[in-house]
Amino acid sequence: MILPCQRHLFEIPEDVAYFNCAYVSPLMASVSAAGARGIARKVRPWELETIDFFTEADAARAAFAPLIGASADDIAIVPAASYGIALAANNLPLAPGRRIVVLAEQHPSNVLVWRERARATGAELLAIPRPGDGNWTGAVLGALDERTAIAALPQCHWTDGGLLDLEPIGARCRAVGAALVLDLTQSCGALPFDVARVRPDFAVSACYKWLLGPYTLGFLYAAPHRQAGAPIENSHFQRLQDRSFGGPVTYPEAFEPGARRYDMGERANFTAMPMAIAAFEQIRAWGLANIAETLAAHTRAIADHARSFGLAVPPDPHRAPHFLGIRFPAGLPAELPARLRAAKVFVSVRGGDSLRISPHVWISSGDIARLLDALSAAA
Repeated sequence: MILPCQRHLFEIPEDVAYFNCAYVSPLMASVSAAGARGIARKVRPWELETIDFFTEADAARAAFAPLIGASADDIAIVPAASYGIALAANNLPLAPGRRIVVLAEQHPSNVLVWRERARATGAELLAIPRPGDGNWTGAVLGALDERTAIAALPQCHWTDGGLLDLEPIGARCRAVGAALVLDLTQSCGALPFDVARVRPDFAVSACYKWLLGPYTLGFLYAAPHRQAGAPIENSHFQRLQDRSFGGPVTYPEAFEPGARRYDMGERANFTAMPMAIAAFEQIRAWGLANIAETLAAHTRAIADHARSFGLAVPPDPHRAPHFLGIRFPAGLPAELPARLRAAKVFVSVRGGDSLRISPHVWISSGDIARLLDALSAAA
């Protein structure tokens, strides 16, 4: 089902056409209000109960888990995608001669730590070149073999939305004995995803893009067989304990159940947690399939017009529905980003030459018309 324009839930001025969710999403008014209530609790800390340090964090992980088909026990709370990827890297074995597979021009959060691990272990970091036909799935499947120890991938490429079919990639990883680590930051909240079908070892998403939540917050999925590893931090909130704080001082060895051992310190953020919960509840009310269908209609209309202007866009079968990267035959006009911004049409440039367009449910037909007028003039 295509959703009607949801602009009324956001505080976006009518003269702003914001096609930049892949950069930073705006907050819904309900999410902003939840954050304000959270700030008010810190203003009056004598009203906090000790159990609040536990219940809201667990409510947030429980609200996130259904978005990827997981259980709450499989979810850890992290401050950033890079933190979750680092945690995965610290818990997966590597040896000389083994390979870590990534994409060319993949986001640094899912590359830099692998480069360091490769240097430290004598492994090889293999960046798959951008395929000429746009088929990242085929390119990845062709690169995975018995030398592969880890495939560290996204669901779609952050520069232009090139799509990966993760289900066959996950199956191929298992067949060759490779771990699968996913950065879902540019798809989680906008595309359906099911851990039971893909079966990653670890998957992480930052909250401030397609999850429509606050900055400096993310959620990490750890598969059940990966939930006995070493956390990055050692916080007493990760450990089983007396939740009243009133007993004798103890230093428990046992961890909280499931992936909670991987939680960041100070996870009980009384501002961010209610914001995340409010955002996830609205995403679930819309429905991930409905969000994807709605955004696909937006990007398809833009892609069809862009092609008619002679511009290049990834083939529809190999492009994520919520994302569009447009390239100009003679290169991106240097003045175009500034011209768009002056017209209050907001997009991003990524990879040097890709005009990245990432709408969400607040986009109106008028927004699309303004964007297409600007592209037509530039073409």
